Order: sequence, then structure tokens, then C-alpha cells
Amino acid sequence: MNRLALLIGLGLSLNAEAAPMAWDSIRDASLYLRTDRPATVTVSWVPAWQADANEEQLYLIDGQGRLTGERQIKANESRGSQRWPLAPSAASYRLEIPGYSFRRYRVETDEHTAVLFAPVKLHFSAHTRDGDELYFNVGAGEQAILAGKYHDGVNALHAERVSDDKQLDLVLKPYRDYWQYDQVALPVDTGEQVWRLTLRGSGKAAFWLDGTANLFAQAPQSLTPLRQDDGQVHLTVRGDVIGRTPDLGAALPYALPPPETAALFEALKPRAATYYSFVDLSAKRPQYEDPFRRFYQEHLGITHDITLLAGTGRVADLRADTVSNAGLDAWLAGTRALGGKGLHYIAFADEPNLNYASYADYQAIFTHMALQVRSDPANYRAGVRIAMPASSRLVNGPLADNARERRGIDWARRLLKESGEQIDALAWHEWMVRDLLATRVYRDTVRRAADLVGLDTQGRPRKALLLDQTNISSGPTLSPYEQETHFASLWWASVAINSAQDGLLDMLNWFQIDDEGNHRKGMLRDTGNEHYVLKPVGYAQQFIARHWLKDVVRLDNDAFEVDVLAMADGPRRSLLGVNKTPRRQQVSVLGIAGACPTPRDALMVFGADNQSRPAPFQCLGGRVSFELPGETLFALRWSAS
Repeated sequence: MNRLALLIGLGLSLNAEAAPMAWDSIRDASLYLRTDRPATVTVSWVPAWQADANEEQLYLIDGQGRLTGERQIKANESRGSQRWPLAPSAASYRLEIPGYSFRRYRVETDEHTAVLFAPVKLHFSAHTRDGDELYFNVGAGEQAILAGKYHDGVNALHAERVSDDKQLDLVLKPYRDYWQYDQVALPVDTGEQVWRLTLRGSGKAAFWLDGTANLFAQAPQSLTPLRQDDGQVHLTVRGDVIGRTPDLGAALPYALPPPETAALFEALKPRAATYYSFVDLSAKRPQYEDPFRRFYQEHLGITHDITLLAGTGRVADLRADTVSNAGLDAWLAGTRALGGKGLHYIAFADEPNLNYASYADYQAIFTHMALQVRSDPANYRAGVRIAMPASSRLVNGPLADNARERRGIDWARRLLKESGEQIDALAWHEWMVRDLLATRVYRDTVRRAADLVGLDTQGRPRKALLLDQTNISSGPTLSPYEQETHFASLWWASVAINSAQDGLLDMLNWFQIDDEGNHRKGMLRDTGNEHYVLKPVGYAQQFIARHWLKDVVRLDNDAFEVDVLAMADGPRRSLLGVNKTPRRQQVSVLGIAGACPTPRDALMVFGADNQSRPAPFQCLGGRVSFELPGETLFALRWSAS
């Protein structure tokens, strides 16, 4: 390895300890920075892929969890830089580079700043060069696992224990399924071990540690314990209702659910749904979809839903032909047969900005099918409404070439201008916001959607806003570290809270309610022989639904790592919150009118064991205070009367 003073890639200078350090080509990671004297950190970036179609964010959080630096990067800022001061502190700053990123970030610090690198697990975190080296530490008695995944770049990991040169090699193999990866167990020792990791191959790199701290450094002396002090959260409930909460739901199967799942479906308490309608199938069998739609309405109470027209296998690019016309007619007849309960939105394409050759192609089928829907007033009386464009992402572009010309918000703006009177709702799908600290972009996206459609005299969006599909990742690009763990619970709670924060959104649906083939991102799964169980996010959805009220109440929240939503329903009040980091938080709440909350079960917490339990709190002088463990959901309930 070429040991220069400053190496390109994630390499380092072992001989020039006084030289500045740099971490290059980062795409998805956290860096923990600690300094004993005033210092600076500089972040610069260059485009990786489709950067000009995507806005991004950088966050700098101090050792007590306060946001001390935030950089919003516009789509036209493919290249740029940001510099922040660092104050001396025994606790580490956290620099967050959220993935999935469309830029390559370079982080530079001075020689006195210790840096620990925490790569994302399974997904690639950086681009590296063959031979780049890093160090990591394994504590006494820890069974550490070194893992990696091949992403057409780094193809092998070589680990060498510094104390005795013991060596291990891990070849990274290509797999059919994205979630598959390679791993090797490191020896357990009675003392602390320092290892040198060498990356083989150039390009996208995915490597991480299980069973020990997932932290890497450019020099062994930087491998000091990570200190994170308690955080402080100050909440003030203002009391005035600012809007409604969205109906929370999920994408439901294109069939009657197995009888074994009925109780689990009901336990999730979905209040909205996303369906598909396969026009080629329903054109041949016009009443095929009626039984399961009727079942979901009668047994789950689903009267607020959206249907995406597609072909069998979710083929998305439909044409205005006799098959599509007949399929739409069958859906309209089935909807009228539901009895006129609720609202049933129809979108004439699934993610047209991703799947159609051009805007003109999508606009043509929208115009044709909108006329077909509006031609019979009975459809409107039955609750049929038209949604568009059901785009793949809204503010940012889809994961496709030429994404700048395919941003959902731009296609929606054009269609609103051309056919606004035909449109009842703006719908979109949001993917690839994988970072828990970046979930606040959901709030910004809803606000941008409301700005696009405009507000009426009551402050409500003139067109309903429907975020009808969302998940951590798109398609089958799934990580078990996210979908099968408590991470999904934290993520879903944070997304629901941020999306609802301003009372502007009507519908928010998780995609999808059950695992399906290689799309293992359900709220429940089949463990075999049609035995279904809730996944962690399913248990979290139960907790969220239990405390989800109909109106949003104005709330002041000075915390960055803890998201909170205040809600009301008549005299009932609730706070629903989530601590997204391992840091313990000290929470105080002002603005609770009347008497203190009744001690019995007023404060409930939900942790990684998927259990909900009461927690202690204090109420003195109109202030409620409590301690919130790391990575925990909470709900505080009281009555305003």
C-alpha cells in the first residue's frame, strides 16, 4: 500500500501522524469526531450518480445530541463544501452522511481530531481502493463477527491481529438475493484485541462488525471508547389543533388473506390501504377483485384506499387499449358495488416517472382514463376519486437514468396545470431514506406537496395528499439489519411522526403488510406451514395505532434525535415519540392543561423486546418529566377536561 501523507480512498498515513486526515468517497456512514482543542471539520462532495436530480442533507450533532450543523444540499449543488467548527469535548460529535447518497463525500480533519468511522451494514458505505487499510477493536470476551457484501467492488477482506499477526480472510461472493452476505467469526480473547483490516479490490465497499462496536479508525490510537452523554428534550404543547392525522395503513394482498392471518391483520389496525388492480386479469374476470376488496372493507373497516392500475406482475406501463379500458371498467363496477362507503382513489399508473418512456406517454393515458372515470357520475357518488401521479419519490428523482427529467414533483406540476380539474389527490411513493436521522425529510416533502397543490381557506391542501407506499428501501434491495430488527420500528414511528407533524397528509401506507417472495419488507411473515407472526415493525405498528388520535396539536420540540407528535381527540390527548439513537434522553413536557396525567399507564414505552410497558414519570408545577432509554418509542396520555 502506498503510504503517503494523505491517501485517496479510506487509506491513511501511518508514518505522518501530524498530517491532516481525510476520509474520501463516503456514501452512507456516521463519523464520530473528538478533539481536545478548537478544531474544524470540512466536508466536500462531488457527484456519484444522478446527483443533479437529488437533494441531500448533512448533519453534525454534538456529544449531547444537539444539532450544531445542518447543510441542505440542493439538487443543483452537485459539487460543494461545508466547514464546521468543533469545540473541545470529551464526548464525540457525530457527523451524519445519510444514505442512499448520490454524491461522494470527503471529510477532512486536523491531526488532533480522533475520528471513528461507523459504516452502514450490508449496503455499501464508501468507494475504496485496493489495499486501503483500517483498524478496529474487539473487547475482552466479545464474539465479534467480521462481515462484508460484494457490490461489484471490494471482493475480499483481510484481517490481521496486531498483537500476534494472526490472519483471517473473507472472500465476498456475488449472490442472487441482495440481503445475502459473507461473514467470519473472530477469535474470542480474554483481553482487548486490535485488528488491521485490508480491503481487496476497488470500488463500492461494504464491511462491518457484529458482536462488538461497529467502529473503524485510520490509526490504532484513535480506537478510544465512544462517549455519548445524556440528551435533553424540551417539549411544549401549545394546545391548538392544526390539522388531522393521516390514516395509517399498508399495501394489502391481491387476494383474500389466509385465514391464519386474520387476527394479525386486525391487530395492526390499518385505517387505509393500497391495492393493485391487474387490468389484464380483471378484463377477463371482471369480478375477480371484488371478494378481497369487500373483505377488507367489512372485516378491517378499510374505507380509505388507493388502487394502482397495472398489469399482471405489476407491469406498470399500461396503454389506452381495450384491455386497460375493460380492466378499469371492472374496477369501477366493483367500487360502486362496495356501497358508497368512504373514498376510493384510483391512480392510472404505478410510478409513471420511473416506468413510462416519457411524460407525454403518461399524460396521454391519464387523460384517457380520467375521461372514462368522469363519464359516469355514479362513480363519484360511490366515492371514486382520481389520484396522480403515484410517482417514485416526489422531490427527488427516481432511481433511473436521466432522473432530473423525471422528478415526481415536476410531472405533478405539469399535470396539475394541464388537467387540474380532473385531479382529486396528489400521490407518491417514498423510498431510500435509510438513515434514522434523515427521516425529517418526510416532513419537508409533505410541506412541498402542500405548497404544490395550494391550501384552501381552512388551511387544508386543495388536493388530498397521499403517501401511499413507503419503506426503508425500494424493491428487493433489503437489509435484514433493517427489516427484521427494531430498526424498522424506530424508522416507521419516526416516518409517521414526521409525515403527520403539520396536519397536512391524508394517508400514509407501509409497503407492504406481509413478506412476498424476495420483497421481504412486510409487517408480518410466514415462518412456514402458513404460520404467521408479526415482525418488529408490526409490533411497533400496534403500539403506534393504540395511541394515534385523529387531530394534530401544535408542539414545540427542541430535540434533534427525538421525534414527537402531539395529538387530540375530544378531551383525549397524547404524545407519541421515538428516541432514534442509543443515547438516553431526559424529557420534560410543558403545556399539559388541567391535572397531572393519571399515574396508571399514563406513560408507556416500547423497546427492542417488542413489549409495551408503563414507565415512571414526575409531574410537578405543571411540568412532566421522565427518562427515555435509547432506541425507544413512548406514549404519554392525559385528558384535557
